[in-house]
Amino acid sequence: MATDTAALQEELLRRARARAAGRTATPVPAPARDLGPAPLSHAQRRMWLMERLGRSSAQYSVPFATRLHGPLDVSALGTALTALVRRHEILRTRYGRHGEEPYQEPVPAPETIAVKVVETQGDGADLLTEEARRPFDLAAGTVPRALVLRHGPQDHTVLLTFHHIAIDGGSLETVAEELAELYGAAADGRPCVQPEPPQYADFARREHTDAGRLDEGLAHWTRRLAGATPPRLPRPAAVPVDAAEHPAATRTAPLGAQVLPALRELGRQHRATVFTVALAAAFAALHRLTGEDDLVIGCAATHREGQAMRGLVGLCVNTLPVRVDLSGDPAFATLVERVRDALLDAQQHREVPFDLILERLGATARGDDGTALVRVTSDVLGEPTALRLPGLRARPVEVGVGEAKFDLTFALMDTDAPASLVQYGRTALADETGRSLGASFAELLTAVAADPAIRLSRLPGEASRPAHDAAHPAEAHLRAHPDVADAHVPDLGEGPLLAYAVLRRTGGPSPARLRAQLRKTLVRELVPAAVTLLDAMPRTADGTVDAARLPGAPVPTPPRSRRIEAVTAAFAGLLGRSPAPDDDFFALGGHSLAAVQLAERLRTAHKVPMTGLDILQSRTPRAVAALLDAREAERSAAVAAAPPPVARPRRARAGTVLVTGGTGGVGAFVLRELAARGRPVLALARPESAHLVAADGIEVIEGDLSDPDSLRAAVENADAVIHAACTFTRPEVDIAAMEAMVDAWRGGPFVFVSSVDAYGHPSTARVAEEAPSQQPLSAYGQAKLDCERLLLRAARTGGRGGASAVRSPIVWGAHDRLRDQLRWGATGLLYQAALNGRPISLPAPGTGGHDWYGAPWVHAAALARAVTSCLDAPVHGVANAVSGHVAWPDLTTELLALLRSDSTVTLDDAVHPDLNHRWHYRADRLSAALRPRPGEDLHAVLAAMITPEGS
Repeated sequence: MATDTAALQEELLRRARARAAGRTATPVPAPARDLGPAPLSHAQRRMWLMERLGRSSAQYSVPFATRLHGPLDVSALGTALTALVRRHEILRTRYGRHGEEPYQEPVPAPETIAVKVVETQGDGADLLTEEARRPFDLAAGTVPRALVLRHGPQDHTVLLTFHHIAIDGGSLETVAEELAELYGAAADGRPCVQPEPPQYADFARREHTDAGRLDEGLAHWTRRLAGATPPRLPRPAAVPVDAAEHPAATRTAPLGAQVLPALRELGRQHRATVFTVALAAAFAALHRLTGEDDLVIGCAATHREGQAMRGLVGLCVNTLPVRVDLSGDPAFATLVERVRDALLDAQQHREVPFDLILERLGATARGDDGTALVRVTSDVLGEPTALRLPGLRARPVEVGVGEAKFDLTFALMDTDAPASLVQYGRTALADETGRSLGASFAELLTAVAADPAIRLSRLPGEASRPAHDAAHPAEAHLRAHPDVADAHVPDLGEGPLLAYAVLRRTGGPSPARLRAQLRKTLVRELVPAAVTLLDAMPRTADGTVDAARLPGAPVPTPPRSRRIEAVTAAFAGLLGRSPAPDDDFFALGGHSLAAVQLAERLRTAHKVPMTGLDILQSRTPRAVAALLDAREAERSAAVAAAPPPVARPRRARAGTVLVTGGTGGVGAFVLRELAARGRPVLALARPESAHLVAADGIEVIEGDLSDPDSLRAAVENADAVIHAACTFTRPEVDIAAMEAMVDAWRGGPFVFVSSVDAYGHPSTARVAEEAPSQQPLSAYGQAKLDCERLLLRAARTGGRGGASAVRSPIVWGAHDRLRDQLRWGATGLLYQAALNGRPISLPAPGTGGHDWYGAPWVHAAALARAVTSCLDAPVHGVANAVSGHVAWPDLTTELLALLRSDSTVTLDDAVHPDLNHRWHYRADRLSAALRPRPGEDLHAVLAAMITPEGS
């Protein structure tokens, strides 16, 4: 120990002397470059679209962690990381859009990048995972984050977290090498001169310019993949509740010392690499799992070729879909040759982006749920990259984010400790199947290493049963439902697929809800056209189902919509192909961005609300037209019931209050409260949504958060403002909207409905009003905080009135938008588990050193009273609006009772990210307005929100 201490002191003294001598670690400035916007590469575009659709998640986080032993200089690490980000524009790039077209542009290099240091005992795995899962905001930029766990004076773990849109596995080698050089220079106090690196934006521009040269490659892939479909994996009967959006599980198994050399020799004998042999083993395992002979597995390819790409940091990966015929029960050695030929063919056209291939193939390259052709991948994994800093011993650290990029991945670990690896999405495979597959894949590799002539039928692993020997998948899923006692799906030949179910209790799930559950887990052709409930399943004397006594349930043909021609024309105009009424959106070449564009066209043309998610869910012209009809009918009924509008000049009534977000749950309650007080109101709404807010005493004014001019005009025509609108997923739009409104604000009070998310993660369990915000803040919370600062900075200047930022937690009330929040928002994990009878795991008190886990909440009516009270008595700062706090066990008990669920509940020391909330918030300033009224208790508001579907 004394020797280590002396070495540490000597190292620190050397560095201090170097700095005192006047040497600097500042790198030589890079030559000036054009920092203008650039298009997104195809690989980047997919990630950007996922965020636009609200589907981004921790699976796009790239954690890079290393355990370091020795005298770590944290200051030098921060200097090195800052220099690295200055060198590579992609590491400080934001992502925006012109219209619907995305672009990327670098932001100015930061002066410094902070390196957070946390003292910890143990390995700190939970802290590393929590940091790796923390989201990025693509609109603001993806500057990497740095966290150092200090285990001891000379024992640290360094975690650098990147977003996948800015980096790939090949980039980590460059990052590690450059950081080591920059760190050494910074620690010594000397300059570090490195050659100017290539910039990713230039690569994306070249890819965009060269798109027209891909026609030959696209034609090849169209021929090669014609008729290919994603493999049908045996999905679990129930989706696990204790996981994230794309929950992952990984199974590894050690391999004997002789296996890897034998596989290399097998490859040499058949002119193949060990990667090809491992890929052949993946095909064999997938064949055993699914029983399918025509399979596609994806492999990662890189665009890094030639001297010009050396040192490039960015996302340069492409997916190669390798298609192989496994028919005829070939020997494994024969399969290796088939895979070798297919892989060589794919590599000859690896320059074609996989997303372009999907667009060209359309629905044939996707499953019915819209997932891409490549659901299964294969790889060979070497020793992971480590950050090897001068003067320190390094060991790579694996940081899992708990999410899967693909449904199933097979890998051979070519390391000092060879092993097999199987990773699967827990929504794609049941855990029992995944565990079995992990073990059998290791056995398969061992078997083919010992006997390459072994035929596929004799390989380890449970073979898929023929379809005629198994119950229909829909029947199996129905039987697995906790509320279903019996089920049957008969084979009716050419007729519609029908299902029959017997429930365990009265008041159980409706046929529509059962069918909705099947749609979540089965491809479309396996989903019955109808589910019929029976009191008992008719059976013959031998116990088999008596099909002759099953009631026929003809499926009514939906009425023809008058909009079908217009919708069909919109599909054709955007996608370039004229569809039949029931043609699938993806079959026409549709993709996520096209869905957003189509929704915008239909919303503008038909003047009814429509989103890209509506298109992705409806998917056919007939269904989209029916949705438009339903929303038009809702609007027409509302307009017919409303009194005729009275023309009057703007500002005719003193005290007019502008309300944004009136179509949302909070805004609707605010409008009711203002009407009860007799205050004249201007309600900001899009034209197609005006009927949702129109009422006596409310004048609708056209506007939208993304249209600053309309916001300025609306504010200029009001004497007070209540700003309750929010995009939730586009912080840059929310902030720009606040800037426009504050700019037009000239007098009267301004109330902003903010969120307790603006507090971030306070260090104390009880949070006072206006307590300082603490990192980490979500992108949503940061946007709320930024908007508050804009507002409060301008308040009481230039004739403006007082300002109030009212921070609310979860809002509950009898409104469809708020019901959706209960079902799918922060509490959706508990609601969906209770609704479907799945087990529920809650964090036990004391887990992680926290006595309480739960949620603060506010009744929408109480929040509306608090917000409107600020018009007469502004708080001139931040106030909280909280009705109460409910512990997760208490909320779960309420949900189980109201949903009549028989879910089991356990307490353990694991904390799901959605349940990792442990703060109580004081609400003193608005306590009078927040005082509960009859019917505003927790049980009453939850009962009002949990209503039958469609009510």
